[in-house]
Amino acid sequence: MKTYFVDSFTTEKFKGNPAAVCFIENDLDDMTMQKIATEIGFSETAFIKKLSDHNYSIRFFTPKQEIPLCGHATLASAKIIFDTTGLEIITFLNCEQVELKIKKHRDKIVMEFPVYETETIDVPRIMLKALGIDKTIDTRYSSKNKIILIEIKDSDRLTSLQPDFTALLNSYQGINGVLITASSNNNDFDFHYRYFWPWAGTNEDPVTGGVQTFLTKYWATKLNKNKLKAFQSSLRTGKMTTELLADKVLIYGEAVTVLEGDFNN
Repeated sequence: MKTYFVDSFTTEKFKGNPAAVCFIENDLDDMTMQKIATEIGFSETAFIKKLSDHNYSIRFFTPKQEIPLCGHATLASAKIIFDTTGLEIITFLNCEQVELKIKKHRDKIVMEFPVYETETIDVPRIMLKALGIDKTIDTRYSSKNKIILIEIKDSDRLTSLQPDFTALLNSYQGINGVLITASSNNNDFDFHYRYFWPWAGTNEDPVTGGVQTFLTKYWATKLNKNKLKAFQSSLRTGKMTTELLADKVLIYGEAVTVLEGDFNN
């Protein structure tokens, strides 16, 4: 099984978010795909199967479970397909039968994702303590993604957070993760964010594109602008541009291939 390792949302190797991209010629059962994703150990492994010239199925597995949507693994998969086929427009079909339209645009790859709403939620003090947060500006919930959003005041403070992941995991049940965000302290970006998800994946996702399904609209509304520059202030760091349309969000990103080989499944 042809397999690639790709660093997404970066132009530098060993930065951004690494994803594995596996091309399936013969169907694999769910258990086998989960074992492969667990063996590789990245926050996501994408399994790609060609359906027709421009259409592919895509499934995403964390080391713990399958998830329906992942931005950086979609970007990584598109990067490999564009580089190996010469195509410039493709469509992925995920496990929920959602179409993800992807195209090349100059030196960027542009992904078209759905937009999901958020609602107000009360976050328990025990979760805030586990995150190391004293004060919040806003707390919301994306029911579609099962992700809690917490806005804090300072992006420098966001960068310095060192959560207690055992306490965090025990502080709330029934979610996939918690996203912390803050307006940027410099003019290079509009907002910063970090994503912690020990419930469903790894402790921290280095760069997360899928959360833009609700995070872009959140900041577009607050800042009254539709095109935004985002920075994920994890240890590896990553960046992307997003654009809010009527019912879609465009995610502009770059990626670097770091390994190509065969997985003996």
